[in-house]
Amino acid sequence: MLDKSLPYIEFIMKRSKNSVTIPQKTLVKSYKLVYYQAGDENAWCEIETSVGEFDNVADAQAYFQKTFAPYPEELAHRMAFIEDDNGQKVATCTAWWGKTNEPLLHWLAVKPEAQQKGLARFLVATITQLLTDLNPEKAIFLHTQTWSYPAIFLYEKLGYEILPGTKDFKKGLALLATLRKR
Repeated sequence: MLDKSLPYIEFIMKRSKNSVTIPQKTLVKSYKLVYYQAGDENAWCEIETSVGEFDNVADAQAYFQKTFAPYPEELAHRMAFIEDDNGQKVATCTAWWGKTNEPLLHWLAVKPEAQQKGLARFLVATITQLLTDLNPEKAIFLHTQTWSYPAIFLYEKLGYEILPGTKDFKKGLALLATLRKR
């Protein structure tokens, strides 16, 4: 879940092509990795809404239609989900591209009831490897914010670094330093 009690400060993070080796992770036994199939947009919207990225599913659907729906063939090998043993999609992350075609780790989310099981770490490692395979000579970027500070700490463990320059950057770093001590 996003911690919206914190000030909202954006960050851009970068993983250079020569960064640390991506650790190989395995999923907990009752989960499996699957990729987007037609109709999975509803699951994506539910997952993202469950963590507070959107106020409601309709807003998530509007975003999905604008950003992802025009590229169904790309979604099939770029949008990953984790399913539980009942076939319920509980987590997602996407290997996408930014406004200037830079590789972009995009929209990591794990439903609250499935958190603290290593699913986010598995997805970040999987999507980072996919982006590295698709773009071997390029750095990988992601956009995040202080509301997602546990994800920021995870990204850092996997070789992503916060880039300077966003609004309130120094204030955000100071806040993260405080949160690390919790």
